[in-house]
Amino acid sequence: MESVQSIAERSCGSIPSCFVRPECERPGLAHDAFFQESFPVIDISGLGEGSERERAEIVRGIGAACKDWGFFHVTNHGVPLQLMDGMRRAAEIFFERPMCEKLQFSTPPGEMAAEGYANRMLTRDDQVLDWRDYLNHHALPIWRRNSSNWPHEQSYRQMIEDYSAQVLALSRQLLAAISESLGLGSKFIEDAIGEPFQNIVMNYYPPCPQPDLTLGLQSHSDFGAITLLMEDHVGGLQVRKNGRWFAVKPVPGAFIANLGDQVEVLSNGRYKSVEHRVVVNSTKKRMAIAAFYDPSKNTRISPAPELIDEQNPRLYGEVLFRDNVSDFYSKGPEGKRNLDSIAIIRQ
Repeated sequence: MESVQSIAERSCGSIPSCFVRPECERPGLAHDAFFQESFPVIDISGLGEGSERERAEIVRGIGAACKDWGFFHVTNHGVPLQLMDGMRRAAEIFFERPMCEKLQFSTPPGEMAAEGYANRMLTRDDQVLDWRDYLNHHALPIWRRNSSNWPHEQSYRQMIEDYSAQVLALSRQLLAAISESLGLGSKFIEDAIGEPFQNIVMNYYPPCPQPDLTLGLQSHSDFGAITLLMEDHVGGLQVRKNGRWFAVKPVPGAFIANLGDQVEVLSNGRYKSVEHRVVVNSTKKRMAIAAFYDPSKNTRISPAPELIDEQNPRLYGEVLFRDNVSDFYSKGPEGKRNLDSIAIIRQ
C-alpha cells in the first residue's frame, strides 16, 4: 500500500490519475469558502440538568436542524476538552510516524471496513480514490476490538477506550432528543438500532497539488444512525442541500452531528441523512476524527409505525443493514444512491 501522505510528499505538482474525479464530481467550492449564514449550533447543556422547558426548547432546536439540514454543531456536550485535544494529538503523532511503522497496522487488502491503517474506502478495483489516509478502530462492541491493530502504547489504547465511552453516551443522548422531537419515546431510535457498533476513524487529508481535481472524501451519506465528527480548524467539510454545496466553518470545541440513513428510514423521511463530502487544499493538512454509531449487520430497520398514516404514507421498505453496508462498499455511495434504492416508488 502506498499512502496518500507519501504521494503528497513526493508530488511534482500533479496527482496520479487514479485520484482525478469526473468533471461533474469535482469541487467548485474551496475548502474555506465558508457559508456566511449560520448553520445550526445547539447548546445541549440543558438536556441533562436543565428544566423541562429548557429540555423542550433544545429538543425543538434539534428537530428543526434534523429537518432542515440533517446535521448540526453540538456545544457544551460534556466530553472533556482535554480528552478531545488528546485524541487530536494522538492522531497527529500517528500520521507523523515513519511509514514503516504505520504499515504495521495496515488493513488486509480488499477487506470491507477493516480495522487498521488504509486509504481505500471501497472494495471496487475501478474506484476513483479519495485524497485521504485513515486509521480505523473497531471500538464497540468490545468483542470486535483487536488492539493489535492499534498503536501499542497503553496510554493510546486507554484514550481510545475513554473517548469511545464518552461519544457513545453523547450519541445516545442526541438520539433520545431526536426521538422525542419526532413525538416518539426517548428510547425509540436506540432500541431500533440495538447494540451499537461503533467505529472511530482518524482521517488525515494531506495538502494536495491539484485540489480542484479530486476530493478528500467522495460525496455520500453515512449509512448508520448518527456520526459525531471532531475536526480541526482548517475546514473542508461540505454539505449538500437542495442541490447546492455549502462549506461548513469549524466551531472550536464542538462536535458535528450527522444524521445517518437509518434515522431517515426510521423517521419515514421526516428527517434527512445529510449528503456530504470533504474537499482538500494545496497548503494545509486537515485532521478529523469520526465516531460512527451503527446497528449490527443483522438488524432490520423500517419506518416507525407511529409516523405512517394517510397523510404520511410509508416511504421506505424494510432494510437489512448488512445489505446497506455491502452495497455501499462494493458499488460506491454515489451521493445517497443506497438509500434511494429502498425508497417506495408510488405511481
